[in-house]
Amino acid sequence: MSLIKDEALKIVKNLPDNATWEDLIYQFYVKKRIENGIKEIEDGEIVTHEEVKKRLLS
Repeated sequence: MSLIKDEALKIVKNLPDNATWEDLIYQFYVKKRIENGIKEIEDGEIVTHEEVKKRLLS
């Protein structure tokens, strides 16, 4: 089975029995956003806390 299918099955299995379609979609969305964030960090696409403060205060 593919990695994506494995991850999707884990998410589905961890949902409570009374979960809605919205709950499922939200969990997939969160999983994807976390994966994107990790990839951005690994690729060095980050902004430091100091840089954010500098941008906000200027």
